[in-house]
Amino acid sequence: METKRKSFQGVLNIVRFNWHFYVLTAIVLLVLMIFQNQLYEGLRPIAFWATALASISITLSLLTSYYIYDVSNLYKTPWLSDCTGDKILTVNAGFDETTEILRSQLPTCKFTAIDFYDAEKHTEISIERARKAYPQSLSVVKTSTAKLPFADNTFDKALATLSAHEIRDDTERITFFAELKRVTKSGGHIYVTEHLRDINNFIAYTLGAFHFHSKTTWQRTFKEAQLHVKKEVKTTPFITTFILQ
Repeated sequence: METKRKSFQGVLNIVRFNWHFYVLTAIVLLVLMIFQNQLYEGLRPIAFWATALASISITLSLLTSYYIYDVSNLYKTPWLSDCTGDKILTVNAGFDETTEILRSQLPTCKFTAIDFYDAEKHTEISIERARKAYPQSLSVVKTSTAKLPFADNTFDKALATLSAHEIRDDTERITFFAELKRVTKSGGHIYVTEHLRDINNFIAYTLGAFHFHSKTTWQRTFKEAQLHVKKEVKTTPFITTFILQ
């Protein structure tokens, strides 16, 4: 991944990696518009408003994504400003948008990137497309969620940015965070940045918000992994970072 993001890179990647959804939606909306007058008269207003609402929803989701991924401070990490000499683990699920950016911004820190993506468990077509578009560096450590290939207390900090939600199974996710706890020093922190399944993301993404985990699910995961939420930071109304200790 590049060390500097291009204009509109975030929202264009979303369309690029999920083009099947946008093509299918466009076809359905086009058919509704073309054949609207041929429907039974009582169904015409329903078809009209369904088309209008779907168009507004897609537009809103893309505008929100542009704001989050291309305008906001999502990729700014103020909690790493004093990380001189620290060993930092970055957690990815097949697509790494952060490690190279952080390396360029924080040259005195020592970054190790891991990728827990397993095509049999984490079956997102968008990830497959992202991996083809942005081949990973050979330095990325391939790992499983069950066991990280590092000794206890190896890292000062660990960052999981928009990746851990791909672990859909509760037990697998708890095991993974217990592993993150094991390899992070006792005085260190784990930073988990995610969309939440909440009202803000439902407004922005409608049914797409079900792909995210709820705050309650994250809290349960952290508790079961024996991690304490020290602080929550809202990067935007749609993104939350949990600072764990």
